Amino acid sequence: MSERELSTDCAPSDRALAALGWRIERFGKLDSTNDAARAAALGGDRGPLWVIAEEQTAGRGRRGRSWASPPGNLYASALINDPAPVARGPEIGFVAGLALHRAIGDLGAGDFALKWPNDLIWRGAKVAGLLAEGVSLLDGFACIVGIGVNCLVAPEVESQPTADLTRALGRSILPTELFPRIAQRFAEALAEWRRGEGFAEIRAAWLASASGLGEPIRISDPSGVREGLFEALDARGRLLLRRAERLEIIEAGDLTFIGGGSTPLPGGLANS
Repeated sequence: MSERELSTDCAPSDRALAALGWRIERFGKLDSTNDAARAAALGGDRGPLWVIAEEQTAGRGRRGRSWASPPGNLYASALINDPAPVARGPEIGFVAGLALHRAIGDLGAGDFALKWPNDLIWRGAKVAGLLAEGVSLLDGFACIVGIGVNCLVAPEVESQPTADLTRALGRSILPTELFPRIAQRFAEALAEWRRGEGFAEIRAAWLASASGLGEPIRISDPSGVREGLFEALDARGRLLLRRAERLEIIEAGDLTFIGGGSTPLPGGLANS
């Protein structure tokens, strides 16, 4: 498929998702699946919709960071209209993270864990990242959840080791094999979340799959760098950092493990 060309093929997995009310649009190349989903929402599309690209030319991660997006990996964004009260919108990142972890488990994978706030790691190396964004509309708001997974390629950038599913599982994992599992698990997790009413259950399941819980970590954000123990997540999904005899609430930031079970593998460096 050429750039911006929409596939008309309908795989069995597409029909299963259609039965759940989801549509899927596939492209050979896009600037960004999140941007395409945003444009769809602003153009009147209310979803639920998945936008998938074989390659991105301007993929984005958190805080506007570049997300390297060569062919061979999965780049998909879900568009959901009015998923929950606006104040509960940030919780959807944990819903998606849990769904991703479960989908990877469906492939028979082990040693995978969730890293706060939006990464999936394997033995300390980043395999996938999430980017949840809100869109204000005249008749409400929509949420876009972008998922990028290293299936065949682990791009090298600064700051963090990376790995891919093919390396982790010891067999070739294609985006076409992974996506139906993610989409199914995401639909299930959304139902479990119940527009925010079930976030306590989502949070508990997320923490059960989390890396670094109870271990020393470093948090970097615009206010500086702080170190302490990863105590838990609060009722809103904010990280609780124990420092001396007090707890600090971390709204957002970059988490780095200090020793412990997050020893990185040799290899590429992750995009974030």
